[in-house]
Amino acid sequence: MPFAMFRRLLDSRHRDKVAVALYRQLVEQSRQPDFYIRLGVPDTLEGRYDLLILHAYLLLRRLGQVGPDAAEEARAVSQATFDLMFADMDQNLRELGVTDTGIGKRVRRMAEAFYGRVAAYDKARDAGGEALAEALSRNLYRGVVLLPGQVSAMVAYIVAQDAHLAGQGDSVLLSGQLSFLLPEGGAA
Repeated sequence: MPFAMFRRLLDSRHRDKVAVALYRQLVEQSRQPDFYIRLGVPDTLEGRYDLLILHAYLLLRRLGQVGPDAAEEARAVSQATFDLMFADMDQNLRELGVTDTGIGKRVRRMAEAFYGRVAAYDKARDAGGEALAEALSRNLYRGVVLLPGQVSAMVAYIVAQDAHLAGQGDSVLLSGQLSFLLPEGGAA
């Protein structure tokens, strides 16, 4: 095997390990009970998926801010994490009994939802807090009746999480190490 091919294989394996580590952290963070208990995210398949999308968005946004010397690796890790997330969704749907003929359509709708929410969150982040609250109400909460302050607490969480992720070094993230804040503000 020529050295260049061997190197690509090693890089691919490393990237896959990093993606698995990052995805595990996304799932673990999305399962924090406070999101469902204190912040009012619906504890449903859709609510859990939407919370996973939100955290994936935050991670992929941060990976998109990696310095130019590691930007190519960050793009590859982002893609590997995204691919892993949707492979996991596919597997979860199969375990829930969705037939092979229905899997493709469901995963395609999930991917469309992902891209739609990412676009909405990006636009809202650029516009400010009220726009982010509206985007969360539409996409994460989907018309659920909430207690006063729950949406604003989620907005505060996202802003704090964004800053927390920005403080994690590029090399740390690209090695698969990721930390999130707990919804109440403590480190996870």
